[in-house]
Amino acid sequence: MVKRFEIYLYNLDNVPASEAKNTRPCVVVSPDEINGNLASVIVAPIASAGPSCPTRIPFAFLGENRAVVVDQVRTVDKDRLVKKIGVLKGRTKNRVLRILREMFAD
Repeated sequence: MVKRFEIYLYNLDNVPASEAKNTRPCVVVSPDEINGNLASVIVAPIASAGPSCPTRIPFAFLGENRAVVVDQVRTVDKDRLVKKIGVLKGRTKNRVLRILREMFAD
């Protein structure tokens, strides 16, 4: 089962296939209740670290400076998740949750 805060390569190809040509890392941000019961999950893309922005959360991943791009969350089909490549932990995970709460507060 796909779990919250796991990092996956996401298949961006027009038609998903077993041999993905165009992938991008993303972190699953949807709660496990959704992840275990639906065919889709909510993800935030991971990008190279760029300019500072409150909705771009910097962290080190695979020896590089990266950022969780919380302002670009999207729902994707689980069959587009190609391969688990890590797990978001600690302070970065807490910052993602805080920014999501702030973004969707009324």
